[in-house]
Amino acid sequence: MSQYDTDLDKSPANYVPLTPLSFLDRTAAVFPSRLAVVHGKRRYTWAQAAERCRRLGSALTKRGIGKGDTVAAMLPNTPEAFEAAHGVPMTGAVLNMLNTRLDAEALAFMLDHGEASILLTDTEFAPTIEAALARTTRKLTVIDVDDSEGPGGKRLGETDYESFLASGDPDYRGVRPADEWDAIALNYTSGTTGDPKGVVYHHRGAYLNALGNVLVWGMKMHPVYLWTLPMFHCNGWCFPWTITAQAGTHVCLRKVEAKAIYDTFADEGVTHLCGAPIVMSMLLNAPDEARREFPQKVQMMTAASAPPAAVLEGMERLGIEVTHVYGLTEVYGPAVVCAWHEEWSGRPIEEQADLKSRQGVRYPVLEGLMVANPDTMEPVPADATTMGEVFMRGNIVMKGYLKNPNATDKAFKDGWFHSGDLGVVHPDGYVELKDRSKDIIISGGENISTIEVEGVLYRHPAILEAAVVAKPDEKWGETPCAFVTLRPGKTTTPEEVIAFCRQHLASFKCPKTVVFGELPKTSTGKVQKFVLRERAKGA
Repeated sequence: MSQYDTDLDKSPANYVPLTPLSFLDRTAAVFPSRLAVVHGKRRYTWAQAAERCRRLGSALTKRGIGKGDTVAAMLPNTPEAFEAAHGVPMTGAVLNMLNTRLDAEALAFMLDHGEASILLTDTEFAPTIEAALARTTRKLTVIDVDDSEGPGGKRLGETDYESFLASGDPDYRGVRPADEWDAIALNYTSGTTGDPKGVVYHHRGAYLNALGNVLVWGMKMHPVYLWTLPMFHCNGWCFPWTITAQAGTHVCLRKVEAKAIYDTFADEGVTHLCGAPIVMSMLLNAPDEARREFPQKVQMMTAASAPPAAVLEGMERLGIEVTHVYGLTEVYGPAVVCAWHEEWSGRPIEEQADLKSRQGVRYPVLEGLMVANPDTMEPVPADATTMGEVFMRGNIVMKGYLKNPNATDKAFKDGWFHSGDLGVVHPDGYVELKDRSKDIIISGGENISTIEVEGVLYRHPAILEAAVVAKPDEKWGETPCAFVTLRPGKTTTPEEVIAFCRQHLASFKCPKTVVFGELPKTSTGKVQKFVLRERAKGA
């Protein structure tokens, strides 16, 4: 035994499990009067915001919620979503933020699979939630959220959110994880099949990636952060905790619209936001009457496809600097960043766009990133040509997939997380994605499983065969394009096929284009999707 291992043990004095909940305590104590949350006319200081989070935690505890329980939330980007990110784990429970764009069937699966006990739901989503509750086997306590900035809707629960909060203790301090490996959040991803997989986050990973966001952005204290990225996406890429750690201001935005974004830039002094490329297009193509002047420099973090040169140039003219990141649900959102070198800023805008199109290098809080041969696990040469699979490892990789040990073992084979994405490594060590081995379509920042869409198409009485691939789209980045072969003697139209899909899928998952004809196949009968991708570009 080493001399450094003798009588030098962990104790409460020198070891406390990491949790992002500690950020709220510090910020509320140090900056109690600073503005924490803005939502229309609603404004809360950090003292008030922390009290609301504590009341939520207390109210949940009084309902029997504790360690290991699941609290689901169907919420847009409102103060209640921010409060759930703190108040739910404050009880020891796990927060399951539901994708507000999903259909009732998918939501019912998640409520059952995650074993949710309580559901916080905005009344706008009452029709979908009511249908989901009719499908679920669980008996949930439903708490209705009536947002003054929203359209309202039918109440499904036994009480409303504000009444529920009023029942909580404002001095409730909650529990902290005894082990930082304890689960803090559950997020579902469609993966490569239509059955969602439950990705489990732990307190340690959430804490570290929240601080990782600060580091890669060089974020100063008191940022003013606009919520255009949905908080249900990987818990808002951990930014509910990032902005709290920096004693910033959470500017909530219920609906992402160009005028509303420009208004917050001008009126609230927004300094940071995250969003899919569609948000950039929205700002650049906004009509004159929607635009506002703003004096401050704005930082924007975007993922998915890299912005082209014209978009980057347009954003710069607006006073918005773009940072390109890459990640997956399984790594708490962004884990790779195109770290910018100052000397690159002097290069032509087209060259800058090429540099920024690369996914980049690992976050400081990610321990390992490599592109390697998935069979041998040998790293590929840094020649910008040889393709391999992207692998990651470290403390911001998920605990695993809930109730799915086979999928977890497969994802963690050989001691690395297998992303399923294919890429190359440039001579300077920067990673660039080249293809997705999973065939996932990313449309407006949303993942769409081609297998799920194909499954619905095969249920159409006139369709014999179907294959779905991504079609490039200026607005959404990618949209689903369906290639179908009709049954002999059957007829239908693209409009009818799309309408059929809308009956069984969330609207964003439905094909925007339908092409009839024979599917190209290999000698073994496998559909050649690479051929279809080329065809989709001209469809």
